[in-house]
Amino acid sequence: MASQTALLTLIAILSAVLLWLWQHWRRAARADFIRRYAFPAGLFEKLQKRRPQLARKDCELTARALRQFFLAYLHGGRNFVSMPSQLADDLWHEFILYTRHYQQFCRQAFGGFLHHTPAVVLSRNRRSNAGLRRVWWQCCREENINPRKPSRLPLLFALDAKLQIADGFSYVADCRGQIARAGDDSRSGTPYCGADFADSSFDGDTDGFGDDNGSGDSGGDGDSGGCGGGCGGGGD
Repeated sequence: MASQTALLTLIAILSAVLLWLWQHWRRAARADFIRRYAFPAGLFEKLQKRRPQLARKDCELTARALRQFFLAYLHGGRNFVSMPSQLADDLWHEFILYTRHYQQFCRQAFGGFLHHTPAVVLSRNRRSNAGLRRVWWQCCREENINPRKPSRLPLLFALDAKLQIADGFSYVADCRGQIARAGDDSRSGTPYCGADFADSSFDGDTDGFGDDNGSGDSGGDGDSGGCGGGCGGGGD
């Protein structure tokens, strides 16, 4: 009886290890797919019609930032995410209009559809804030930045200011004690602070900050995206 119990225990341990290895492999494969994905022909031209000031290299930089957002969603466990860049949001929106390509991309990258969510900043909306903090945390990890005490911005958060997007969101790494925070969704030109993502004063919480679900692949290949009310950004 004891030997049978030991055998069952060993089988359970081996099964857990194999499951972890499989999830780790699948997550790595999905991340590699996102990094290597070739966006549909004509997509950059669509973005340039919306933003005529953009050169080709600007479109390519925007695509890198959008990939960073997709990786943040994957590595954040496919929980709800919010988009911090107006320009990356424009490209995401144009990409979604390539319906078949976008559906295939989501299926291979996430195992389910990632719905669109408009670009936002920290506000009194707790869900949007959690999505922003989650993206900030994962983007900082991607670029080896300390998310609590950032010395610079990850690309996705630096993009709008770098390319001088008039209606974009401008961030600085840490402006505590220097600039008053807007605390709303307006595009006032006031820089937003990366260090504020660790601050609970906006909504009394820091949900999403330091959020790391490890595998980013807890479920099967069903549609784990969706956001309940159809507002987008993934999550349940």
